[in-house]
Amino acid sequence: MNDAANRRQFWRAVFDSTVRLTTDHGTVDAQLIDISLKGVLLEAPGRWQGRIGEPCHIKLHLAPGVVIAMWGQVAHLEGQHVGVRGESSDVDSITHLRRLVELNSGDPTLLERELQTLLAP
Repeated sequence: MNDAANRRQFWRAVFDSTVRLTTDHGTVDAQLIDISLKGVLLEAPGRWQGRIGEPCHIKLHLAPGVVIAMWGQVAHLEGQHVGVRGESSDVDSITHLRRLVELNSGDPTLLERELQTLLAP
């Protein structure tokens, strides 16, 4: 599957929030554009310099004490837009992310289909 098709494989929730983006070069606050079960699209500040393939950590605060944390790598860069492919998350983050997708999709069967796709060999 090519990169463009892979980026569109999972439904994305448009969610306006600030996220914390951490790489080996430091931590910056970035603007979340959208989030899916498999990654995020961010708008990084102009001073941020990232590289495709660079490991990173994303932290999104939904509410006090409610955090989605995702470890992954920079999958694509287009100007200040940064696509992060998620590789792992803790159980609480997955639970919060699942609920976010469920509430924003309006399709109760969508989540189940996406989880099956995500877990398929």
